[in-house]
Amino acid sequence: METGEKEDNDNPLDETGGKKKKKKKKKKKKATAGNDCDGDEDDVKGENETSEANDEGEGEGDCDIGGEGSSSTKKKKKKKKKNGAGGNVPKTKAHCRGVDGFTDYYVALGQTEPPTIPIENLFQPGSFPKGEIQEHPGDFNRYRVTSEEKRAQERMQEDIYDKVRAAAECQRQVRHWAQSYIKPGIKLIDMCEALENKNRELVAEKGTTQGIGFPTGCSLNHVAAHYTPNPGDDTVLKHSDVMKIDFGTQIDGRIIDTAFTVHFDPQFDKLAEAARMATEEGIRTIGVDVRLCDVGAAIQEVMESYECTIDGKTFPVKCVRNLNGHSMAPYVIHAGKSVPIVKGGDATKMEEGEFYAIETFGSTGRGHVTEDLDCSHYMKNFHAPHVPLRMPRAKKLLSHINKTYNTLAFCRRWLERDDGGSFHLHGQKGRQEKYLGALKNLCDVGIVVPYPPLVDIKGSYVAQYEHTVLLKPTCKEVLSRGNDY
Repeated sequence: METGEKEDNDNPLDETGGKKKKKKKKKKKKATAGNDCDGDEDDVKGENETSEANDEGEGEGDCDIGGEGSSSTKKKKKKKKKNGAGGNVPKTKAHCRGVDGFTDYYVALGQTEPPTIPIENLFQPGSFPKGEIQEHPGDFNRYRVTSEEKRAQERMQEDIYDKVRAAAECQRQVRHWAQSYIKPGIKLIDMCEALENKNRELVAEKGTTQGIGFPTGCSLNHVAAHYTPNPGDDTVLKHSDVMKIDFGTQIDGRIIDTAFTVHFDPQFDKLAEAARMATEEGIRTIGVDVRLCDVGAAIQEVMESYECTIDGKTFPVKCVRNLNGHSMAPYVIHAGKSVPIVKGGDATKMEEGEFYAIETFGSTGRGHVTEDLDCSHYMKNFHAPHVPLRMPRAKKLLSHINKTYNTLAFCRRWLERDDGGSFHLHGQKGRQEKYLGALKNLCDVGIVVPYPPLVDIKGSYVAQYEHTVLLKPTCKEVLSRGNDY
C-alpha cells in the first residue's frame, strides 16, 4: 500500500537489507494469500498505531487487492476525523473575568471559529452533548439511580431531552463566542445584536419553532435585570462596569436560560464569586421532592458568607431577596414556581420532569430591586384575555407578535429590525412602523406585559449567575453547564 510504503521510507531501518528482505517476504506471503485479507480492519488500526507497531506486524492488511481503494478509504477516515471531534485544539481565553476555560472550545467538536455551522448540522439526532449529571439529594431519592421503572420513563422522554440538549449546545457555543469579543469600549447595542444574530444562525431560526428564547440582557452595575438597549441607546461598556449577560435559546418552546457576570476589575472578583457559588449551591440542593424554601436557605447561607472591598470600602454581599429562580414550561419562561434565594417562603416541593432556571443575584446595595428606567422587555400574557381592539395599528402589532413571538419575550429592537424578529417568517418585510402607541395600548388592556429594568440603589453593584436544570426521573441534568462556569 501507498501508506505502508510511506511509513517504511520514513523509518531509518529501511536502509538495512534485512528490513527490505522482510518487505519482500510480505509481498510473497500476500501472493499466496490471494483475496483473503483484513485490509479494512487494519486500515482502522493503522490510524491508531505507531509506525513501529506496523513494522512488527506480519503483513496483515498489506494485500494488493483494492490497494488504491484502501488508501482512499483511509484518507476519507482521516478527513472525517479532522472535521469531527478532536480536530482542533481550543486556545482562546476570554477578555473578561468571571468565566473560565477557552472561548473556542467548540473547535474540538468540528465547529468553525467563529462558529457558523448550525448545531443541527454539527451533530446527528440523538448525539447532542449531555449536560452535567448529578444525583437527586436525599436518601429517599437513592433508589432512583438504579430503578428500572425510572430508566424506562427516561427512555420515553428521549426526544424531548434531545431537543433541549441541542438548544443548550447552541446557547453554550454562542455565549463562549461572545466572551471572546466582549471588552471595554464596545457598544452594548452592537454586542447584543452580534450575539443575537449568532444565536439565530446556530439554532437555524425557524420562527417560533426554534430561535431566541428572550432578548439579551446586559444590565450594568446597580441594574440587576431586564435591561437591553432600545434603538438609539449608545451606552458603551467601561472597564469599571459589572455587567450581567442573560440570554436564551429555545427549540419547540423549551428555553435554555443562562446568565453570567462580566467584569474586568479584580476588585469585583469576590462579588462575582459569591453569586457563582450561591448558584452552584442552589443547583446542588434542588431535586425531586425538595422544598423550594430549603433551596432559598441554602443559597442565602453561601451568598451572605461573602464580602467584597470596592475602592477601599468593604461591603457585605446580600441576596436580592425579591428576585428568584423559576420553573419553565414550553413557551412559558416563568411557569408558576419560584425558587427563592433567601430563607423562608414557599414550602412547595419540586417535581419530577420539571425544568428550572436556577439563578442568584448578589448585591452590595440594599438587596432589594424596584422598577426603573425605560422599558425594553415585553411579553404577551400567556393567559391574555380576549379584548376587542379599536386601534388598527394595535391589531396589526398583535398579529405580528402572535406570529413572530407567541408568548416568548421580545424587545423594541426586534420590532424595528427589517425582518421584524424572524427572517424565516418575514424575510426583509417585517419591520414595524409607528408601533409605540399600539404597544402601549396592548399593555394597557393586559394583552402584553411590560418588564422594566429592575434596579438596586444607585452606586451599588449586582452580580448574577444562572443555569438551566432538568429534574429527570433518575437524576438531575445541568443542561447549560459549560467549561466557562
